Amino acid sequence: MKRKLLDLIYPRFCAGCGDIVRGRENHICWDCFSGINIISRPICSLCGDPAEGIIEHEYTCSWCVNHHPHFDIARSAVRYRGVLKDTMHAFKYNQDVHMVNDLAELLISCARTHYLNEEFDAVTVVPLDAKKKRQRSYNQSTLLASRLAKAIGVKFAEGCARRCRSIRPQVELNARQRRLNVKGAFDVAERAWVKGRSLLLVDDVMTTGATVNELAKVLKEAGAVRVCVATVARG
Repeated sequence: MKRKLLDLIYPRFCAGCGDIVRGRENHICWDCFSGINIISRPICSLCGDPAEGIIEHEYTCSWCVNHHPHFDIARSAVRYRGVLKDTMHAFKYNQDVHMVNDLAELLISCARTHYLNEEFDAVTVVPLDAKKKRQRSYNQSTLLASRLAKAIGVKFAEGCARRCRSIRPQVELNARQRRLNVKGAFDVAERAWVKGRSLLLVDDVMTTGATVNELAKVLKEAGAVRVCVATVARG
Protein backbone atom coordinates (compact mmCIF):
# COMPACT_ATOMS: atom_id res chain seq x y z
CA MET A 1 0.00 0.00 0.00
CA LYS A 2 2.84 2.35 0.87
CA ARG A 3 4.54 1.64 -2.47
CA LYS A 4 1.30 2.19 -4.40
CA LEU A 5 0.72 5.48 -2.62
CA LEU A 6 4.26 6.67 -3.34
CA ASP A 7 3.90 5.66 -6.99
CA LEU A 8 0.78 7.80 -7.25
CA ILE A 9 2.58 10.83 -5.84
CA TYR A 10 6.04 10.18 -7.29
CA PRO A 11 5.69 7.84 -10.28
CA ARG A 12 8.79 5.93 -11.36
CA PHE A 13 9.71 6.30 -15.02
CA CYS A 14 11.53 3.50 -16.80
CA ALA A 15 15.22 4.18 -17.50
CA GLY A 16 14.76 2.49 -20.87
CA CYS A 17 11.53 3.60 -22.50
CA GLY A 18 10.46 6.42 -20.19
CA ASP A 19 7.03 4.92 -19.44
CA ILE A 20 5.70 4.68 -15.91
CA VAL A 21 6.94 1.49 -14.22
CA ARG A 22 4.16 -0.79 -13.05
CA GLY A 23 4.36 -4.24 -11.51
CA ARG A 24 8.02 -3.92 -10.42
CA GLU A 25 9.59 -2.16 -7.46
CA ASN A 26 12.59 -0.95 -9.44
CA HIS A 27 13.23 1.51 -12.29
CA ILE A 28 13.22 -0.65 -15.42
CA CYS A 29 9.83 -1.79 -16.71
CA TRP A 30 9.11 -5.44 -17.49
CA ASP A 31 9.19 -4.86 -21.26
CA CYS A 32 12.65 -3.29 -21.15
CA PHE A 33 13.91 -5.75 -18.55
CA SER A 34 12.89 -8.67 -20.74
CA GLY A 35 15.03 -7.21 -23.53
CA ILE A 36 18.22 -7.29 -21.46
CA ASN A 37 20.66 -9.87 -22.82
CA ILE A 38 21.35 -12.26 -19.92
CA ILE A 39 24.65 -14.10 -20.36
CA SER A 40 24.25 -17.86 -20.61
CA ARG A 41 26.40 -20.78 -21.71
CA PRO A 42 28.53 -21.36 -23.67
CA ILE A 43 31.03 -19.10 -21.95
CA CYS A 44 34.77 -19.20 -21.41
CA SER A 45 35.46 -21.32 -18.33
CA LEU A 46 37.92 -18.70 -17.03
CA CYS A 47 36.88 -15.17 -18.01
CA GLY A 48 33.20 -15.91 -18.68
CA ASP A 49 33.18 -14.27 -22.12
CA PRO A 50 30.18 -15.59 -24.11
CA ALA A 51 30.97 -17.73 -27.14
CA GLU A 52 29.07 -17.93 -30.40
CA GLY A 53 27.58 -21.18 -31.67
CA ILE A 54 27.00 -24.50 -29.94
CA ILE A 55 29.75 -25.73 -27.61
CA GLU A 56 28.90 -28.77 -25.51
CA HIS A 57 32.24 -29.16 -23.71
CA GLU A 58 34.21 -26.93 -21.33
CA TYR A 59 35.55 -24.04 -23.36
CA THR A 60 38.48 -21.66 -22.81
CA CYS A 61 38.78 -18.61 -25.05
CA SER A 62 41.96 -17.89 -27.00
CA TRP A 63 42.80 -14.84 -24.87
CA CYS A 64 42.80 -16.89 -21.65
CA VAL A 65 44.83 -19.65 -23.30
CA ASN A 66 47.49 -17.16 -24.41
CA HIS A 67 47.45 -14.81 -21.39
CA HIS A 68 46.24 -16.99 -18.52
CA PRO A 69 44.53 -14.48 -16.19
CA HIS A 70 45.56 -13.83 -12.59
CA PHE A 71 41.97 -14.12 -11.33
CA ASP A 72 40.63 -17.66 -10.92
CA ILE A 73 37.36 -17.12 -12.75
CA ALA A 74 35.22 -14.14 -13.77
CA ARG A 75 31.49 -14.04 -14.40
CA SER A 76 29.10 -11.31 -15.56
CA ALA A 77 25.32 -11.09 -15.46
CA VAL A 78 24.41 -9.39 -18.75
CA ARG A 79 25.78 -7.97 -21.98
CA TYR A 80 26.73 -4.30 -21.95
CA ARG A 81 24.31 -3.09 -24.60
CA GLY A 82 20.89 -1.55 -25.15
CA VAL A 83 18.89 -0.33 -22.18
CA LEU A 84 21.37 -1.89 -19.74
CA LYS A 85 24.25 0.12 -21.22
CA ASP A 86 22.24 3.35 -21.01
CA THR A 87 21.22 2.56 -17.44
CA MET A 88 24.77 1.83 -16.29
CA HIS A 89 26.10 4.96 -17.98
CA ALA A 90 23.53 7.08 -16.14
CA PHE A 91 24.29 5.27 -12.87
CA LYS A 92 28.03 5.80 -13.27
CA TYR A 93 28.26 9.31 -14.70
CA ASN A 94 24.94 11.10 -14.17
CA GLN A 95 24.35 10.58 -10.43
CA ASP A 96 21.44 8.19 -11.08
CA VAL A 97 22.21 6.21 -7.93
CA HIS A 98 18.56 5.18 -7.62
CA MET A 99 19.36 2.61 -10.33
CA VAL A 100 21.55 0.67 -7.93
CA ASN A 101 18.75 -1.72 -6.91
CA ASP A 102 18.09 -2.82 -10.51
CA LEU A 103 21.79 -3.35 -11.17
CA ALA A 104 22.54 -5.00 -7.83
CA GLU A 105 19.68 -7.42 -8.46
CA LEU A 106 21.46 -8.62 -11.61
CA LEU A 107 24.83 -8.83 -9.84
CA ILE A 108 23.40 -10.85 -6.95
CA SER A 109 21.73 -13.27 -9.36
CA CYS A 110 25.05 -13.71 -11.16
CA ALA A 111 26.94 -14.47 -7.94
CA ARG A 112 24.31 -16.90 -6.70
CA THR A 113 24.29 -18.70 -10.05
CA HIS A 114 28.04 -19.05 -10.58
CA TYR A 115 29.47 -18.99 -7.05
CA LEU A 116 26.92 -21.07 -5.18
CA ASN A 117 29.55 -23.53 -3.95
CA GLU A 118 32.28 -20.95 -3.27
CA GLU A 119 33.18 -19.88 0.26
CA PHE A 120 34.49 -16.32 0.23
CA ASP A 121 36.09 -14.55 3.17
CA ALA A 122 35.09 -11.16 1.81
CA VAL A 123 33.66 -9.19 -1.06
CA THR A 124 35.96 -6.40 -2.22
CA VAL A 125 35.85 -3.81 -4.95
CA VAL A 126 37.95 -2.08 -7.61
CA PRO A 127 39.02 1.20 -5.92
CA LEU A 128 38.16 4.40 -7.71
CA ASP A 129 40.69 7.10 -8.49
CA ALA A 130 40.53 9.76 -5.75
CA LYS A 131 39.90 12.58 -8.23
CA LYS A 132 37.04 10.71 -9.89
CA LYS A 133 35.53 9.86 -6.51
CA ARG A 134 35.57 13.54 -5.52
CA GLN A 135 33.90 14.46 -8.80
CA ARG A 136 31.17 11.79 -8.53
CA SER A 137 30.98 11.69 -4.70
CA TYR A 138 30.65 7.89 -4.81
CA ASN A 139 32.21 4.74 -6.21
CA GLN A 140 29.51 2.98 -8.25
CA SER A 141 31.17 -0.40 -7.72
CA THR A 142 31.13 0.09 -3.94
CA LEU A 143 27.37 0.64 -4.00
CA LEU A 144 26.94 -2.61 -5.92
CA ALA A 145 29.46 -4.65 -3.93
CA SER A 146 28.05 -3.67 -0.54
CA ARG A 147 24.59 -4.88 -1.56
CA LEU A 148 26.03 -8.12 -2.92
CA ALA A 149 27.98 -8.78 0.29
CA LYS A 150 24.86 -8.27 2.39
CA ALA A 151 22.77 -10.51 0.12
CA ILE A 152 25.19 -13.45 0.27
CA GLY A 153 26.13 -12.94 3.92
CA VAL A 154 29.84 -12.19 3.41
CA LYS A 155 32.00 -9.44 4.91
CA PHE A 156 32.41 -6.35 2.73
CA ALA A 157 36.08 -5.30 2.72
CA GLU A 158 36.22 -2.16 0.58
CA GLY A 159 39.71 -1.17 1.67
CA CYS A 160 41.62 -4.29 0.58
CA ALA A 161 43.30 -2.39 -2.24
CA ARG A 162 44.00 1.20 -3.18
CA ARG A 163 45.02 3.22 -6.23
CA CYS A 164 48.72 4.08 -6.45
CA ARG A 165 48.29 6.53 -9.29
CA SER A 166 45.80 8.01 -11.71
CA ILE A 167 45.23 6.34 -15.08
CA ARG A 168 43.72 7.36 -18.39
CA PRO A 169 40.05 6.39 -18.90
CA GLN A 170 40.07 2.79 -20.14
CA VAL A 171 37.21 3.46 -22.56
CA GLU A 172 39.61 5.44 -24.78
CA LEU A 173 42.09 2.56 -25.20
CA ASN A 174 42.46 -0.73 -27.04
CA ALA A 175 43.14 -4.03 -25.25
CA ARG A 176 46.94 -3.74 -25.19
CA GLN A 177 46.83 -0.10 -24.10
CA ARG A 178 44.40 -0.99 -21.30
CA ARG A 179 46.78 -3.60 -19.89
CA LEU A 180 49.66 -1.10 -19.91
CA ASN A 181 47.48 1.68 -18.53
CA VAL A 182 46.59 -0.20 -15.32
CA LYS A 183 49.98 -1.85 -14.79
CA GLY A 184 51.20 -0.86 -11.34
CA ALA A 185 48.07 1.20 -10.64
CA PHE A 186 47.05 -0.76 -7.51
CA ASP A 187 48.52 -1.67 -4.16
CA VAL A 188 47.22 -3.71 -1.23
CA ALA A 189 46.37 -1.69 1.84
CA GLU A 190 46.21 -4.53 4.39
CA ARG A 191 48.59 -7.25 3.24
CA ALA A 192 48.46 -9.20 6.50
CA TRP A 193 44.66 -9.41 6.30
CA VAL A 194 44.60 -10.39 2.61
CA LYS A 195 47.05 -13.27 3.09
CA GLY A 196 45.28 -16.62 2.94
CA ARG A 197 41.88 -15.12 2.03
CA SER A 198 39.45 -16.07 -0.71
CA LEU A 199 38.00 -12.89 -2.24
CA LEU A 200 35.15 -11.98 -4.56
CA LEU A 201 36.18 -8.90 -6.53
CA VAL A 202 33.35 -6.70 -7.85
CA ASP A 203 33.29 -4.13 -10.65
CA ASP A 204 30.46 -2.64 -12.69
CA VAL A 205 31.61 -3.55 -16.23
CA MET A 206 34.24 -5.94 -17.56
CA THR A 207 35.42 -5.31 -21.12
CA THR A 208 38.89 -6.73 -21.75
CA GLY A 209 39.33 -7.62 -18.08
CA ALA A 210 42.57 -5.61 -17.78
CA THR A 211 41.53 -3.76 -14.61
CA VAL A 212 40.27 -6.74 -12.59
CA ASN A 213 43.16 -8.86 -13.84
CA GLU A 214 45.76 -6.36 -12.63
CA LEU A 215 44.05 -6.03 -9.27
CA ALA A 216 43.77 -9.82 -8.93
CA LYS A 217 47.51 -10.04 -9.62
CA VAL A 218 48.25 -7.60 -6.79
CA LEU A 219 45.93 -9.43 -4.39
CA LYS A 220 47.51 -12.79 -5.25
CA GLU A 221 51.01 -11.33 -4.73
CA ALA A 222 49.85 -10.19 -1.29
CA GLY A 223 48.88 -13.77 -0.45
CA ALA A 224 45.22 -14.13 -1.45
CA VAL A 225 44.63 -17.79 -2.21
CA ARG A 226 41.70 -17.24 -4.56
CA VAL A 227 40.30 -14.21 -6.39
CA CYS A 228 37.06 -14.51 -8.32
CA VAL A 229 35.36 -11.68 -10.20
CA ALA A 230 31.71 -10.68 -10.52
CA THR A 231 30.47 -7.80 -12.66
CA VAL A 232 27.04 -6.60 -13.69
CA ALA A 233 27.91 -6.36 -17.37
CA ARG A 234 30.33 -7.73 -19.94
CA GLY A 235 31.40 -5.52 -22.81
